[in-house]
Amino acid sequence: MSFTRQQLRARGFAGLRIVGDVHGDMAGFDAACAGAEAAGLFIVQLGDLTDHGPDSPSVLRRMFTLLDTGAGLFLLGNHDHKLRRALMGASLRMNAEGLGETLSQIAAAPDAVALKARAVAEIARAPAWLRAGPSLFVHGGYHDAMLHQPAPEDAGARKPDAIVSRALFGEVTGRIRADGFPERLHNWVERIPAGLTVYCGHERRSTDGRPYVQHGAAGGTAVFLDTGAGKGGHLSWVDLAF
Repeated sequence: MSFTRQQLRARGFAGLRIVGDVHGDMAGFDAACAGAEAAGLFIVQLGDLTDHGPDSPSVLRRMFTLLDTGAGLFLLGNHDHKLRRALMGASLRMNAEGLGETLSQIAAAPDAVALKARAVAEIARAPAWLRAGPSLFVHGGYHDAMLHQPAPEDAGARKPDAIVSRALFGEVTGRIRADGFPERLHNWVERIPAGLTVYCGHERRSTDGRPYVQHGAAGGTAVFLDTGAGKGGHLSWVDLAF
């Protein structure tokens, strides 16, 4: 799925609401969606809808409603990609409080069969990145190639190539930190060209509960919107007027 500002403006939207990682925080996501509807904003959710929070099934249902009504979309996140693989029966190493909890919640849902089928289908076609004018939206991290080619239409249904891996995981060294998370680099921020702002999630860089903003050497900007929803923090979003 893709869009242009002109297309959304023609449909009556006044702008975009860019929503960070939800991770099963239905209360926060519900507030974000209700506010967006009241303000006439189209929702672009940056991926990682599920895991860790108390109600991943309701988050998925709300997202699917946005898709059905044309009021929003979600990008492919690493947690979404892994969820689809699990729902397809792949044998995966998983965090009991993350993906394990999500699978348990879905299994206990009254609409479990339909919910699994819809999640498998929608994650398969979720865009790994989107460009809209001076903004680029991606879950994990920017790569120059994202400015010159659209995201693969089946990124969510296959093993990630190098560019999709950057979109899902950011820039990693292959080493694991003492806290158990991958060691991440942010060299890609320095390469964002002047006039472009990259909105991403994936990594909780904020120290004050607000989205973290970093300006790069080439003149571009990165805005990190993961502020810990579903993991003891809260959900953040940024509104962009047309």
